[in-house]
Order: sequence, then C-alpha cells, then structure tokens
Amino acid sequence: MGKSKGRGAWTSVVDIFRTIGMTFVKGDWKTKVSYLILGFGELLRGQIVKGIAFLAMECGFIWYLKALGLKYMAKFSTLGTVATQKVKRKTVYGDNSFLILLFGLLTIFVILLFLVIWYLNILENAKEEELLKAGKKLPSNKSVIGSLFDKNFDKTLLALPVTGVFVFTVLPIVFMVCVAFTNYDKNHQAPTNLFTWVGFDNFKNLVTFGSSGFGTTFFKVLAWTLVWAFFATFIDYFLGMGVAILINKKGIKFKKLWRTILVITIAVPQFVSLLYVMKMFANDGLINGYLLKWGWIDAPIQFWVNPMLARITIIVVNIWIGIPYMMLIATGLLMNIPEDLYESARIDGANGWQMFRSITLPYMLFVTGPFLLTQFIGNLNNFNVIYLLTQGKPQSMSLAENAGSTDLLVTWLYKMTVNNTNYRMAAVIGIMVFVVTAIIMMSVYNFLPSVKDEEGFQ
Repeated sequence: MGKSKGRGAWTSVVDIFRTIGMTFVKGDWKTKVSYLILGFGELLRGQIVKGIAFLAMECGFIWYLKALGLKYMAKFSTLGTVATQKVKRKTVYGDNSFLILLFGLLTIFVILLFLVIWYLNILENAKEEELLKAGKKLPSNKSVIGSLFDKNFDKTLLALPVTGVFVFTVLPIVFMVCVAFTNYDKNHQAPTNLFTWVGFDNFKNLVTFGSSGFGTTFFKVLAWTLVWAFFATFIDYFLGMGVAILINKKGIKFKKLWRTILVITIAVPQFVSLLYVMKMFANDGLINGYLLKWGWIDAPIQFWVNPMLARITIIVVNIWIGIPYMMLIATGLLMNIPEDLYESARIDGANGWQMFRSITLPYMLFVTGPFLLTQFIGNLNNFNVIYLLTQGKPQSMSLAENAGSTDLLVTWLYKMTVNNTNYRMAAVIGIMVFVVTAIIMMSVYNFLPSVKDEEGFQ
C-alpha cells in the first residue's frame, strides 16, 4: 500500500511536468508567451476577466518579491548577520531575525502559490486552445463572472476562509516548527539580539538527561500528562454514564431537579469555580479551616503542597467538573437504546450488571468511541483545570524551566513561553505535544467499535 501511494504521488508529479512540456510544444505563440506573461493568451482570445486576474496575480507577486520577499529571503539562511548597536546615544537597528523568519516563510508560501497559479494559467490556455480547435466558442466574460456565483460558488465562498486558515493557522504552525530549530530565547531577542539556526540541538537537549538537559523533566511531565488524561477521561466517562443510568432509572423521583443541580456546574464560568475550589483547598482555606475547627486534624492538609496529594485532588475536582457533561450526553444516548433488548435480556434471566455489560456499555462505546478519543486528546491539552487550580505547582528544584509536579506539557510550554521566554524549547515541546497526540489518535482510532464495525448497531 505504501509503495502504491508513493508511486501514485510520483506519477502525479511526472504528469504535471509532462503537461507543462507538451502544452508548450504544441501550443500556439499566445500560449507560449503566457508562460512568461500570465493571462496574455486569455486576453488575446477575449477572455478579459481571466486574463486580468492572472496578470494581476503576477504583478502582485512581482511587487511582493521586490518590496519584501527578496530582501528577507536573502537573509533566510542566516536569519540576519547585522546586530543592533548603540552608537553614542543613538540606537542603530540591524537585522530583525524574527521578521526575517516570518517573511521568509511567507515568501516561500507565496512562491509556491504563484507556481500553482502559473500552472493553472497553462491549463487554462490548453483548455481554450482545445475548444477553439474543436470549433466551439469560449465562454463569455459575463458567464465567467456569473459562474463565480453559480457552479463555482463553492470556490468563491471558500476563498476567504481558506485564506484565514492559512494566515492564522498554517503559517503560525510552520513558524513555530521553524523556531524549534533556532536558538530563539531570552538571550536572543529580536530586534535587540539576533538568533540563528541550530539544527536539531534543541531536540537533543530535550532528551538529554542530567543537569544540562531537559530529559528528566520532559519524561516526568509526559508521564503525568498521560496519567492525568487517562483518569480525567475514563473516570468522568463511567461515572457520568452511571449517574445518567441512575437518574433515568424507573421510579427515581425529581429527575429534573437532579439534572438541574448537576448542570449548574456547567452554567457557572469554569475559571470562577476553579479559582474558588483552589482557595477552598488551600492551607488556610475553608476545608482545612473546618477540619481544624472540628478537631479532625492537627495541621492543615497540604492539598496543593504535597505533589501526590495535589495530583489526586486535581483528578477529584475534575470529576465534579466532568460528570455533568457526560451525564447529559449519556442521557440522550440511553434513551435511544431499544427497550426490546432489555426485555429480551430479562426474559433470559439476565441481571442488571449483565444487561449493562452486554447491552448498555457496548452501545455507549460504539456511539461515543470517537467522542471518548477526542475527550482524551482534549485532556492531554487541558490547560484550564491544571493552571487555574495549581499553576503547575508544587515547584520542584529537580525539574527544569520552572516545571511543577502537576504541570502538563501544555502548561509547561506556557511557562517557558510567558515566564522564561524560552521560545525555542517551547516550540520543541509544542511539536512533541503534536507527536504524542498524533500517535495516540492513529493508534486508537482504527480500534474504535464504530470504525471496525460500522453496521454493528444499525
């Protein structure tokens, strides 16, 4: 399968070059000139709208290269060589590594985009020549404009969102990946100081053990991140399902009241409730205060000071937050399970646990499998619960870059970025978060019941 996919991609590339070559050889002089001046062939054939569009894109491309692109691309390999200096009382600014990296990447994308437009221009010329040779008329300019709101309306509608996704999602992600291969940190801050490429040094540092490396800290934080995500996902899942089953059970009174009480947790803004809970469990908080007052303890319980106790407390608090969501989801799904299945099971003598194991749980796992995987991935990056409760504390001198015993990879990344301005290692951690997430997604997704057996509950 892998070889066939690789061969297919290579064939596509070969086909593109073959099309470019054959079109140039067999095309008329208008088409040949269009290889250099985009839209030339379309304009001479009366396709004014298409011709102006292609020509405008080429003019915009040339303007961008002249105004910004070439200037930054020339320094992209070094990210700048002229440092900012202070001459007497005047600051003489040199190269800005940040802007060189940003606009250098943008220029690469612009060049790739222009190559796509250039290829589309060639295809358009070839298409027009074929129509004319077949004795057919080319579409009028009015129909070309009209097609943008008719058969090509999907392209018109998606143009702005696709541009937004590129500018605000794709470009920042690629920029972050590139930062991971530089020495961009507090000692190399643009525009005052230059930063440059360092290859894979940051990745080596991440897995290097000892006082100079991040290996010990990274693997400890990664282990806690996975443990947290597991418990935060599956405890909430099964307890939420259990609460939904109990509330929906026949004979239970005041069902709406119980659901309302649970939903209140969702209605209150999370940052308010979590900050309040953090204060409640503090050494001088409400819980320790009453326990001391009643004489149940002699000293405050170190909920947020003891590393293991802090982790357990976070998981318990997250149960209070997560159960209502799962309860609402499970309530709707439980109502869709055919009652005939339960009736048949009762006739066969099955008890409550057997019916749950053979009917309820398989159905819930089948329907909510993708949600469960998404929830697990979300908990890997659950910034709010951890940071609002503990800010990653308690701190440990054995951990690098101010990492705490309850820090997840995402909160540790935040600290390195905001507190320590260690952008290079933060970028590396960001890449590792993606790698861990992708591995889990690809490993688990194909084992989900809804993926393995799509007809299972139809």
